[in-house]
Amino acid sequence: MTHKNLSDSKSISKGDYELRSPEFEDVKRVVAFARALPPNDLLYLRRDISQPPVADAWLTATKDGDSLSLLAEQDGEIVGMSALILDRKSWSPHVGEIRVLIAENARGRGLGRLMVQETFAQAVSSGIEKIIAQMTLDQTAARAVFQELGFEQEALLKEHVRDRRGEDHDIVIMSCNVASAVARMSMHR
Repeated sequence: MTHKNLSDSKSISKGDYELRSPEFEDVKRVVAFARALPPNDLLYLRRDISQPPVADAWLTATKDGDSLSLLAEQDGEIVGMSALILDRKSWSPHVGEIRVLIAENARGRGLGRLMVQETFAQAVSSGIEKIIAQMTLDQTAARAVFQELGFEQEALLKEHVRDRRGEDHDIVIMSCNVASAVARMSMHR
């Protein structure tokens, strides 16, 4: 199947996956997807999308333009989500934060990389100049995907998030200058 940037249409197909923008009808499915994830997968998210009002607020933010979001489906089931969180009214309107979640049964097959790449393309199209990503130290595969795109570790926040068992975890913050990354990618084509 051909691969094109989502900004060119409502959805794209890549292998077994269909990537598309979320709709209001997706809230219950998003909540079910989030509840099926291992608890630590939700640690770096600022909001718990396994709760219906929170998932609804995320979708409203997407529709209002405060977030650029994608859902990945396989055989009609949500197997991945990504969001580029924007805060155009803050001191950092040029910065977006990327968040990606992948179902356990869809990991190791390139879906996370595809979603990061598509979300990065959304950032480029929207004029974002810097992207940050947060993750726990044990998410080594995710860190490797971001490093391939030119992200570098910028900060380590010790004992920054607390899981549902009450245990604290460190968070790595990685960042990428979009123009520099695009220039590097152009050179390697």
